[in-house]
Amino acid sequence: MFVSNEGPILHADLDAFYASVEQRDDPRLRGRPVIVGGGVVLAASYEAKAHGVRTAMGGALARRLCPQAIVVPPRMAAYSAASKAVFAVFGQTTPVVEGLSIDEAFLDVGGLRRIAGTPTEIARRLRQDVAEQVGLPITVGVARTKFLAKVASGVAKPDGLLVVPHDGELEFLHPLPVERLWGVGRVTAEKLRKRGITTVGQVAALDEHSLVSMLGRASGRHLHALSHNRDPRPVQVGRRRRSIGAQRALGRRRRSPAELDALLAGLVDKLARRLRAAKRVCRTVVLRLRYADFTRVTRSHTIAEATAHTETILATARILLAAAMPTIEREGLTLIGVALTNLDDDGAIQLALPFDERSGGALDSTLDTVRDRFGAASVTRATLLGRDPGLSVPLLPD
Repeated sequence: MFVSNEGPILHADLDAFYASVEQRDDPRLRGRPVIVGGGVVLAASYEAKAHGVRTAMGGALARRLCPQAIVVPPRMAAYSAASKAVFAVFGQTTPVVEGLSIDEAFLDVGGLRRIAGTPTEIARRLRQDVAEQVGLPITVGVARTKFLAKVASGVAKPDGLLVVPHDGELEFLHPLPVERLWGVGRVTAEKLRKRGITTVGQVAALDEHSLVSMLGRASGRHLHALSHNRDPRPVQVGRRRRSIGAQRALGRRRRSPAELDALLAGLVDKLARRLRAAKRVCRTVVLRLRYADFTRVTRSHTIAEATAHTETILATARILLAAAMPTIEREGLTLIGVALTNLDDDGAIQLALPFDERSGGALDSTLDTVRDRFGAASVTRATLLGRDPGLSVPLLPD
């Protein structure tokens, strides 16, 4: 009986997706530093990244770092079409595909050896098919677990293929920096580094109790498992989102409370429409902020009952924003975002604000219905009139 030393899971991730589409469609951009987006960097080619340009960076700073960069406006329709073409290739490769975003997915090829070859052979063919059929570079990691496959693709970028064999998993994983572990962001990394823990192997050398006492129960147990490559999650087809979100980069200019409230209302309007279109409801509202020093914070509140009612969600988000205003006024704000979590199907009982004719409770529900039926532009808030609504980023189905 043949036993493979290769994992069945592929993590396929398009390289610098928006910028690669621009370089594909305009030969003059190929091999040159490209920045997508002017005020805020939406994407940067690897030629621009080599100069320190990063996604979500202010446009002025990006141009100072890379004055020779070519700045192009975003073309969301082109990126959406390219994503659909790439996912069609994924579907031709295996029926077991779990999309993570419009430019990355997990693929399970474990049952295809007899008809399609080894995981490595399938991954090579996948990269070739995407290059030939869609014209874009894609990096693929191959491993036994979803976590390790994603780490492998990250290490292999750009335009690479990396296979982690079963008997070399920890040898590959343990020398990597702690930031390669899912869930290790800036704050967690700083906590670990202050204790001299800089590699995944050093995390693995700690017992679970020590990590829990250091980082908290959930995070400590999670990182202990990942550092030993324990990740039992299968690739799931058609898995519904556990959360949805939207955010708006603000640049360095100071924003008034009225401007921030208008931006918040616009984000909530978009998300509530997405919830209702997907026939879902949420219980938890999360406010995401990035201050001028690029420190990120989140604030959340869980509503008593699940809802997709715009005004209920907005009222909750406004409470969270009001609590953060003293810090915003002191530090400045460069990004505001909202996420809706604890999602459920819309059979759950929805909570609406208490009806009051003077406050317009019934009218708010009617406005939701009008927007859903005739589109967002049919009725809009007075505070949003004349304001830039921001980009509508292409998304996987909710």
